[in-house]
Amino acid sequence: MRRMGWLLAVVAAVGARGGDTGVRLPEGYRDWKLISVAHEAGELNDFRAVLGNEVAVKAYREGTLPFPDGTVIVRLAWNYEASEENNKIFGRAQSFVAGAPVNVQVEEKDQKKYAATGGWGFGQFKDGKAADEAVLKTCFPCHEKLKGRDLVFTRYAK
Repeated sequence: MRRMGWLLAVVAAVGARGGDTGVRLPEGYRDWKLISVAHEAGELNDFRAVLGNEVAVKAYREGTLPFPDGTVIVRLAWNYEASEENNKIFGRAQSFVAGAPVNVQVEEKDQKKYAATGGWGFGQFKDGKAADEAVLKTCFPCHEKLKGRDLVFTRYAK
């Protein structure tokens, strides 16, 4: 729980911008609805919680594609760690928990403002600081491959 509090403090820098993209950490995003969770394996090896504003949640629930302008999706990531404390109780290695925070990513839909990147603006924040432009330039090339899903990785399970 202490780590969660630390993450809240780190990303509470509301108004921090994602490089020169204009994407900001949205105020109050930690209170948004959960869309999905994921475990990313490989080099990243993290847990992710994906949250959405009301526009995003409504679009997900109704299956609306493309997402409407005003959609904002926030992904929080933590290191994926074994819980030795829990495993002692279970008697075997089976419990994994969120470790140290990795980063917060923001995807914001505005077809006019972000026309060059498929209508989506991308932001990434680590330790409360916006990623530099070089990091942000890696977002669109991956998301662009998801044209049939309006450039969004996360699916919504009803």
